[in-house]
Amino acid sequence: MTSDVKKLPTGFGRLWTAQTVSSLGDGVLHAALPLLALTLTRDPMALAVVTAAGTLPWLLFGVLGGALVDRWDRRRTMWVTDAARAVLLATPAAAAVLDVLSIPLLATVAFLLGLGGLFFDTAAAAYLPDLLGRAPALLERANSRLRGTQTAVSGFAGPPAGAALLALGRAVPLLADAVSFAVSALLVRSLPATPRPTPPKARESLLRQARAGASYVFRDRLLLGLALRPAVGNVAFVAVDTVLALFAHARLGIDTFGFGLLLTAEATGGLLGAGIASFLGRRLGTGAALTVTATVEGLAILGLAAAPNPYVAGLALAVCGAGVGATMVLGPSLRQAIVPAHLMGRVTSTSRMLAMCAAPFGAFLAGWLATTHDVRTPLYTAAGLLLTMTAVTSTMTTNRRVEAALSAAAQDTDPVHPESRDPAQEQARGHRSTAK
Repeated sequence: MTSDVKKLPTGFGRLWTAQTVSSLGDGVLHAALPLLALTLTRDPMALAVVTAAGTLPWLLFGVLGGALVDRWDRRRTMWVTDAARAVLLATPAAAAVLDVLSIPLLATVAFLLGLGGLFFDTAAAAYLPDLLGRAPALLERANSRLRGTQTAVSGFAGPPAGAALLALGRAVPLLADAVSFAVSALLVRSLPATPRPTPPKARESLLRQARAGASYVFRDRLLLGLALRPAVGNVAFVAVDTVLALFAHARLGIDTFGFGLLLTAEATGGLLGAGIASFLGRRLGTGAALTVTATVEGLAILGLAAAPNPYVAGLALAVCGAGVGATMVLGPSLRQAIVPAHLMGRVTSTSRMLAMCAAPFGAFLAGWLATTHDVRTPLYTAAGLLLTMTAVTSTMTTNRRVEAALSAAAQDTDPVHPESRDPAQEQARGHRSTAK
């Protein structure tokens, strides 16, 4: 992507701050939730239920959620969702204080938080290109800052804080995340308004709109490649997350605070990856860079599976984090630059749905493999899945496809008001990358 001298708008600073605060709370809960579950059970399958519950909303409502976001005001969707999540977390906090916390309750809360994440994340991904005028270079800079800061606070500060807060009481990390959602909601509510998506025609049903968004992804090989890689990646990464706390305790001898530090090592790599993503994209081309980072992720998980001690495990997680950090800047920036505004919510949710729907399989696969074999077996399996999918999708996200898609997107004259487009021309655009 070419450089752009324009500055990020003032409103981006508030969005950045809101997501930073919310990410800090998420980092606290990311470390605290599996540790909370471990205080209730050591059964790998029960732990898998809690992990999988947070991803099930994408399986059940993913594409429909994107269609709703394309109908709703995106800023309002974000702040209402965060306010609701802040209120929701009061329930498990109260249960922890009353000593009635249970695995079913944790799974239910994880499910509802995941449902909120579906609406918030989809709306945020659709709001950002509207705020930045869909400029590719600005999107890359913005996503680099968002991803880098998110990694820093949710990885560096959040996990150790989550482990430390849990030592003060089981309700404390839950309340901390609730506060972060409340602050985020207030900040998002103050963001500037952007042009709303064109209202759907009266004859268009929600299901028909959702189907149109999914079709747009599946007919474009580049978008499909960008969606398939994280889909299989989520099977692998959720499998790793499901058994990581157990692996750290049983095989590496890591205590509660040490587990937080292990997650911090992953965040260190993620921060580095987000920082060098633009350099990799310029040096290798966005398509080639995405293939390289995916390969790095697979090899790093292989190293984690074979790790003989906490230091090697921390290094492996740091390398994996670097690959993920770069991928999460380059992939979303490219998608936001090439997808029309009126389809952004549906395309984003379809892509995320593929990734998140795959995640429960990773959780249950990890639980089954750890129960029937060994706690390292899910890690080896995850590495194999990552490397296999990298090979399969490498021809779908080539530099040539990326440049063709960016060139086609640059010809769109009014991405916010799709009624100004020639429908036949729009349909033809959806097939261009397939023909390349």
